[in-house]
Amino acid sequence: MRILTIFTRFGTEKYTSAERELEELFDTQLPAVERDVVVVDTALAAGVVEQSGRRTLLGSDNEAWEFSAIDTAIRFLGHRLWAYDLVNVTTSAFRQLYVGYLERFTPEVLQAIEGRPVCLGHIDCYNEPIRVLEFASQHWIRTSCFFLPPDELGILKSVQSAGARDRWFSGDPSQPFRDDAALSANYRRLIVDWLTGGDTGQGVTWHSTIALDAGRLALFEQKALAILNEHLLASRLRAAGCRLVDVTWLSTRVGDGRNRINWDTPWWRQIAERHADAVRVTPGGVERDL
Repeated sequence: MRILTIFTRFGTEKYTSAERELEELFDTQLPAVERDVVVVDTALAAGVVEQSGRRTLLGSDNEAWEFSAIDTAIRFLGHRLWAYDLVNVTTSAFRQLYVGYLERFTPEVLQAIEGRPVCLGHIDCYNEPIRVLEFASQHWIRTSCFFLPPDELGILKSVQSAGARDRWFSGDPSQPFRDDAALSANYRRLIVDWLTGGDTGQGVTWHSTIALDAGRLALFEQKALAILNEHLLASRLRAAGCRLVDVTWLSTRVGDGRNRINWDTPWWRQIAERHADAVRVTPGGVERDL
């Protein structure tokens, strides 16, 4: 199996050992795969290209954080993207928050999704559906580490979906979102609560906290854009026919044989049936079957 890793970072000061830790994960869990690595550093100038063996380092703009980096890698690779069986996208923060799912990426699990319209990773969800742009959504794949076939990534052409900040933000920290921003009221509240240290209803809080004031407003907006891009990536993949699959759920089913896995199992059953860190929520509206 040939795997391409797109590893995104902003310099190496904050997560100094992240790339080495990812390499150790592959060496331990996936020792037989043939792997190339494209490291995209948004702290380096766009246009930087350094190659050493099977590792390429690229510079990129940082307008949309890791999503800018992923697009830089896709443009750089061009048609070469389709030389791989799977693409792994990982950020330098992949060992933050919950990491128990990482050990579930095994040869058997990855072989099960090869050639299938599937995005494999850790499914996160809200307790209720939200709306963003034209999408009603309740679940998404955590973009700190996921796998999918190149067709599913290439068809999107770009993983940046949210666009510029002016589309969303008011410039007022007391009411950070524009009145006419295409976001439901509950999604606005969930984003603010998460980024300012609150709990979104599942007993989990973010590993960092942003004070919502004039001095930190720009950082709040950048992180909120990353949240929007993450959720919209999942929504666009689903709209293109790519199903989101939870790796912990799948890891307990590959022993039944590839042809006996029920790939139509809805997301909310997958996360409820995880034998570790199960989450039970009530799906709403169109989210019941997606």
